[in-house]
Amino acid sequence: MTRWATLAVALLFSAIATVHTTDSASSQAASDGWITLFDGKNLDQWQGDGSATFKIEDGSVVAVDKKDPNAVASYLVTKQSFKDFELRAEFWVSDDANSGIYFRVTDPASPSGKTAYEANIFDTRPDPSYGTGAIPDVAKALTVLKTGGKWNTYEITVKGPKFTLVLNGTKTVDGAEDSKFAAGPLALQFG
Repeated sequence: MTRWATLAVALLFSAIATVHTTDSASSQAASDGWITLFDGKNLDQWQGDGSATFKIEDGSVVAVDKKDPNAVASYLVTKQSFKDFELRAEFWVSDDANSGIYFRVTDPASPSGKTAYEANIFDTRPDPSYGTGAIPDVAKALTVLKTGGKWNTYEITVKGPKFTLVLNGTKTVDGAEDSKFAAGPLALQFG
């Protein structure tokens, strides 16, 4: 079994993955603006792309059993779109994982760097400047960090054309700007 990106408890919330949205995209937002994307019990806010099995194990999302061994990646995509938001997610990946958290996905059937932005999780990327902690083709990582084999926390802030990534308390992208994609779902990559 391959462990993929697992989301865990957000500060002061009993939710496992939460998004704070500043736009009016959600009627599901609590009065404080936070939306629970994963509560450790179900995947009601997500849909798989059909290329892998996603299940809940010990309160975490685990990807197993790629249906097509030749597929480069599989995705779990939110049913809801987001424009401006803050996301906090905890994840565990293997040392050789090629994974990431895509945001503002314009084609939910095929998330990629051509259809979304990606908070990259790829410790062994040949060009490490766009590896873990970077947004490929948009912002190199200010500090290159390794995430394999341990629990990590990503904090992703997106407001208008500006993006900030904080990985394990270290700012890896600070106010990078790009305006190719205005809004869209989030997608978790199992690669």
